[in-house]
This record gives sequence, C-alpha cells and structure tokens, in this order.
Amino acid sequence: MSLATLDLNLLHMLDTVLAERSVARAARRLHVTPSAVSNGLARLRAALDDPLLIRSGRGVVPTPRAVALAPALARALRDLDQAIHGDGFDPATTDRELTLAIADVVQVVKLPRIVAALAAKMPRARVRVLSIDTLAASGGLAGPEIDVSIGAGEKGPGIRAQRLYEEHIVLVARAGHPTIRGRVTKAQLAALRHVEVQIAPGRGNRDLAASYAALGVGRDIAVVVPTFTAAAAIVAATDLVASLPGSLVDVLAPRFALRRVATPLAPIDTTLNLLWHDRTHQDPAQRAFRDLLAALFRKSRRGS
Repeated sequence: MSLATLDLNLLHMLDTVLAERSVARAARRLHVTPSAVSNGLARLRAALDDPLLIRSGRGVVPTPRAVALAPALARALRDLDQAIHGDGFDPATTDRELTLAIADVVQVVKLPRIVAALAAKMPRARVRVLSIDTLAASGGLAGPEIDVSIGAGEKGPGIRAQRLYEEHIVLVARAGHPTIRGRVTKAQLAALRHVEVQIAPGRGNRDLAASYAALGVGRDIAVVVPTFTAAAAIVAATDLVASLPGSLVDVLAPRFALRRVATPLAPIDTTLNLLWHDRTHQDPAQRAFRDLLAALFRKSRRGS
C-alpha cells in the first residue's frame, strides 16, 4: 500500500470513529450516512490489511494496529489542519524565529529597544538580526531568509513599505581636527577629504551627492567603507570627515570624540522605512512583529 494511492479522507474518517467509538456518532459528526462510514472503513481495512475496528455491542473497539495508529494519526491531522488554517498564533507563547535585516545606524541606536520590546510582547520568540547588505545576497525580501528590513530602501514590485522616521545627515570630524574650528566655508568644505559610506539599497548617497552638487562643491573621497560605524571610527583616528546620521552621532560622539561640523550645505534627510514582501504580508506572527516595530518607532518620534 502506497500513501500516494490512499484517500486521506479515509484517515480522517478513521480518526473520527476512533474518537467516537461508534460508526453512527462518527457519521453524524462527519455529516455523512453510517453506510458511507462503513464503506470507507472497508476500503481502509483492505488497504491496511487489518480489521482496525471490531463491533462490540452498539459501538466498536480498535484492534492493536488501530491503537498504534491513533496518536500518530491524530497528531498528523492536527498538524495538517494548523498548516492549512493557521497556527493559532499567540504572541505570548510563539517560539517563531523572526529575521530582521537592518542598517548599522538602526543596529546601534534602535536595536536594544527592539529586543526589549520583543521580549515584552513575544517573550518566547527569537529574532535573528542581519546586516542590510545581506538582502541582495539572500534573494532580498522575496527570498526565504529575511522577513522584514529597516533601512533606506523603498517600495517596489511585491515590496511593501511603511515610513518609520527621518534621519538628519550631519558632517562630523574629530574633536582635535587641525583645520576645523567652527562653521566651515564653501572653500574649506571643498578642501576636506571624506570617508564615504556605501549605502545599499536606497537613496542615501544620491541625496548627499545632490546636496554637494547644488552648492557647487565636489567631495574628495579618500576611503569607502560599508558601515557608518566604521566611518566614525576612521574619522576619530584621522583628519578625514564623514556624513553620518544624527542619531548615530549622538550615540558615538562621546565615545569617539567626534564633533558636528556646521556647513553651508542644504539640509540632508534620509527616510528609513519598514519593508516587507507580499509573501509575509498575511502571516500573523510577521504582522505582529511589524506592528511592534512600527509602534516602537512612533514612540521614539514622540520623544519617549
């Protein structure tokens, strides 16, 4: 007997008869006639080469083969039902793993609050945090590896986006920089050498380049690095400057002895979005996780 040739409805029928210990009661529960149940059991007996159920008075008693099948059958049908109709998601008990890809500014500034909020709302869940750069390598949000991301990415085909907050980009130098005393002039800005952060994906560097272009100033880029944190560390140890998110500067300035530099540039702001794919949009655990993140960032914007 091959499972591929077995009518799975017969297993559901057997599970019901085993639970009711009566063909008549099982028929009522299944909304079929008793003869339909009897015919189904006959087919299953032939397929499994076992009587399965023996009449006893007005009910039936299971054979040893049926007794052995009963718990595995009940478990398999329950798991199948949950897979089809949802897993009965409960934030208090779920042990799901949630994978989040975030920019390094979010890792430094927001991640501790994210972990604390998740521990409060979904205490048994596990969050796996990846760099935003892993999005492309893992197939993006359409792939199976990453559930949601926070960064400068934007809405696209199959990708949903929710605005979280704006980052104000500021120029920073080390506190003891030899040529920067106060607000720099256009000429002084043009003479500085920069650490460039390769932001992916999103508008970030395009907005920065546009602001310099509007002022008529080119940037002399000395080093290109993958993260804002690396840029801050280099600025702290050299006479290079870098354009970093203001919230990150607030955290790192005391540790790296950085100072903000006033410039004639137009303000530069970058939108950070919560991004996810259509494939996870309806999942209850993912929806709860996104709601948690959105609420956390709303609270941050209010200054709490």
